[in-house]
Amino acid sequence: MSKVLASVQDVHARAQRGQSNAAPARRRFSRICSTACGAVSLAVLALVSAAHHASAQTAVERELIQLERDWDVAFFRNDTAFIDRVLAPEFIATYPDGSRGDRAKELANAAAFNQQIDSSTLDEFTVQVYGDTAVVWFRRRLVGPSKGLRLEVVHRYLDVFVRRDGKWLCVATQSVRLPE
Repeated sequence: MSKVLASVQDVHARAQRGQSNAAPARRRFSRICSTACGAVSLAVLALVSAAHHASAQTAVERELIQLERDWDVAFFRNDTAFIDRVLAPEFIATYPDGSRGDRAKELANAAAFNQQIDSSTLDEFTVQVYGDTAVVWFRRRLVGPSKGLRLEVVHRYLDVFVRRDGKWLCVATQSVRLPE
């Protein structure tokens, strides 16, 4: 771009000094301007395309984060119908104690949950999308009473989703309890 600008300035300066024939200088100036306009147009088009791609990816990230938040609420409300729609048939969970569970166990855990939770906060989201597969990392902070005392428990989660028929389904989850 700086070479184009230097050429334009050089042609303009020579034309003002009368050192060149005006007609060839105008043609050369016109060609340089056309080339510069073409280059600028391509750059703008590339930026618009990149911005569109970024906003589309951001929409998917927002969708997955909202899905995680809705799943969290559904778990505490024993809403197994919602969770059933989120879990893929081949779903596998790895729990903080290292044990594993399948879709049926996860649904049973949600149905049986009966602890008092004062708050559940999901944050520190990182979402990576790879076509029809996505990985979501986040932190979950639970606060509630335990044996008459306020208890705070923090976990890190890694969830893997696949998109099937336009819906995101969780195929795997793993959580780790953080030290207090």
